[in-house]
Amino acid sequence: MLPAAEVPLNMAPSGDGHSVVVCPGFLTSDTATGLLRRFLRSKGYNVYGWNLGRNLGPGPEGGKIDLLADWVVSVFRQSRRKVSLVGWSLGGVMARELAKQMPDTIRQVITLGSPITGQPEASTIAWIYERVAGPLDAASPEMQLLLERLHIPPEHVPSTAIFTKTDGIVPWRGCIEPPREHTDNIEVFASHCGLGVNPFVFFAIADRLALPETEWSPFDRKAAPWRRMAYPTSGHNY
Repeated sequence: MLPAAEVPLNMAPSGDGHSVVVCPGFLTSDTATGLLRRFLRSKGYNVYGWNLGRNLGPGPEGGKIDLLADWVVSVFRQSRRKVSLVGWSLGGVMARELAKQMPDTIRQVITLGSPITGQPEASTIAWIYERVAGPLDAASPEMQLLLERLHIPPEHVPSTAIFTKTDGIVPWRGCIEPPREHTDNIEVFASHCGLGVNPFVFFAIADRLALPETEWSPFDRKAAPWRRMAYPTSGHNY
């Protein structure tokens, strides 16, 4: 769909040049987010991969999140402007947790099909995760704490969840943000593995990132007739 959507995507809003870090999903690397990052660069953003190789999860005591924090801080120091985070699947979980820890560094977080409020074991590939990272019920105290607080959105950082009801890997109800002042949800037509290459996802991300830092507002799916067709629902009416 991306080649056919080139002209409409050219009409997506451009940004103010702030930095964006894009985090890949489970078992993937920055290679998987290459098209998304290229699109965001075309919209004027200073875009980075997560620079941590293949995403195998937070790791013992959440060590991978600590490494991601170090990387985001280094990006922040280069521009002295808050950094936006975009995370696909497990990458979104980690980005959202980081936003809770670093509100003075992170501008907003956008998750794509990320299990942010449901039980991780409900995923159809939970058994693969446990083979790679170990059983969830035997996780370290630090990881158990992370799992217990997943459902709590960042308090001071706007957070938007992009999800699909035909996900196939993560139950969609576990991918939506609870109603808060600075949370939003955007439904798209996609598969889980297609979220990172879907033109309507690209447009929604560009729409969110283009918001002024101090003037965040929910996504308006009624702003144009085509949006009502492309985005079945938005907000918190689930």
